[in-house]
Amino acid sequence: MTIRILPPTGITSRPVPSRVLMGPGPSDMHPRVVAALGRPAIGHLDPAFVEMMEEIKILLRYAFQTENALTFAVSGPGSVGMETCFVNLVEPGDKVIVCRNGVFGGRMIENVQRFGGTAVIVEDTWGEPVDPQKVADALNANPDTKAVAFVHAETSTGAQSDAAALVRLARDKGCLSIVDTVTSLGGTPVLVDAWGADAIYSGSQKCLSCVPGLAPVTFSERAVERLKARRQKVPSWFMDLGLVLEYWSAPGGKRTYHHTAPVNSLFALHESLVMLKDEGLENAWARHRLHHEALKAGFDVLGLKFLVREDARLPQLNAVYVPAGVDEAAVRKQLLDRFSLEIGAGLGPLAGKVWRFGLMGHSARADNVKLCLGALAKVLAGMGLAVDGDAAIAAAQRIYIDTVR
Repeated sequence: MTIRILPPTGITSRPVPSRVLMGPGPSDMHPRVVAALGRPAIGHLDPAFVEMMEEIKILLRYAFQTENALTFAVSGPGSVGMETCFVNLVEPGDKVIVCRNGVFGGRMIENVQRFGGTAVIVEDTWGEPVDPQKVADALNANPDTKAVAFVHAETSTGAQSDAAALVRLARDKGCLSIVDTVTSLGGTPVLVDAWGADAIYSGSQKCLSCVPGLAPVTFSERAVERLKARRQKVPSWFMDLGLVLEYWSAPGGKRTYHHTAPVNSLFALHESLVMLKDEGLENAWARHRLHHEALKAGFDVLGLKFLVREDARLPQLNAVYVPAGVDEAAVRKQLLDRFSLEIGAGLGPLAGKVWRFGLMGHSARADNVKLCLGALAKVLAGMGLAVDGDAAIAAAQRIYIDTVR
């Protein structure tokens, strides 16, 4: 047979630019995690790999602060973790209260509707946390509700909601809770068992500082019971927990092939979770808080105002208003082109109005904070704003000095 499509010309191996990732994700990967990605691949049923899978489950239980047996990493990004929760727990006709205070609450609504459920939407202003009273009112008005779904840490705004209060409202009415912790796991307290949460999903590329493409999940016994009592087969073959767990858990001792797991990505996740264990959860939470306080001190000097009020503000995702008259996209472009520094834009109704600065995982470091403040000040000064980058860096440095004392 004659080959008719000729090989393309001018395409060779591409170098990857070195960036400092301070957007909403992914975050910088620690060199140890990068090294783990480069280990030789082994089979996804190799005994050594199976042993590592068990360790990942143990390490994830620590990260989630849960004893849930059903805890593992879905092969796919946080969005697949989200779909795994909804496709297994929502059936046609089920009523689900979904809290929307940003982009990712909206995606929860899509999931409920696509799987045949009815979404009862509780709306809050973008930048505000979910209002528990609105959820309580919605539960009282809809006594046949099956689940309450909300985003713990809304990546589009940097707002953190009161997960303990929202889960308690759901449990008091006999409902399951579905919780998005994509941006919170590893960066701010996620306390699955203490909250009594039922289905929780996250992502590997944010505060865990791992490669994108894995979604840690954990399910309570109540969630497992709901799954077993389904009236219809789970409509997704790939995300059907009853099938995938024959690979991840193998109750009878023999694992069955489900899919070819992303072996090297799981090497990296294991390494990132070992690093989290060695640092200690409380120390990791404190580190994210420290660098947030330093960044905030610098922003105050630069005159930048936060979108989210202080008591609901995520330390690892900092959304600030763009100063009047400033081309926000031009600022982001200059930061990337001149300083190899990536920050995030606003989404939805916040597009063009805010910047999002991530301090996640390995990106949450003093040198990144100082680079960010200095670079941002230079770009803004070049656009005619009266800002003092040295003073902003000095303000951040005082936070670090005071903390050491």
